[in-house]
Amino acid sequence: MTWPWHPSLDVLENQRAELIRQIAQLGDFCRGSITSLTGRCGKPNCHCHQPHHPGHGPNFRLTYKVGGKTVTETFPSPAARRQAERQIAEFRKFQQLSRTFVEVSEKICRERPLPQEAEAAEQGKKRRKPFSAKWRKK
Repeated sequence: MTWPWHPSLDVLENQRAELIRQIAQLGDFCRGSITSLTGRCGKPNCHCHQPHHPGHGPNFRLTYKVGGKTVTETFPSPAARRQAERQIAEFRKFQQLSRTFVEVSEKICRERPLPQEAEAAEQGKKRRKPFSAKWRKK
């Protein structure tokens, strides 16, 4: 049964097909986040130890999890950092599309009639109740 404020099954299936199309068009993606570090080095005579000096950096790093452990990588070049930023942005799009895909799929599951109900509605008959063994107590 569909309510007036619920989208029809056809509309939901079209939304799901569109989400599949969008997921298929995603580029390369990877999990993780990019952080920047600034700080002082261990050399006491370095300029970073002068008063009011901001320190070295920023140095950008990619951080992600593998098998429950945090892995941190340093970028070899600014181009590598930009590439990782694009890939992480694509992953964020994938996450959002996946969440939406699951929501739409759940709505489809709620809206789709059961095969027995559809068959009974076509024949104009009442649906039989499933067998219950409660009355057979020994």
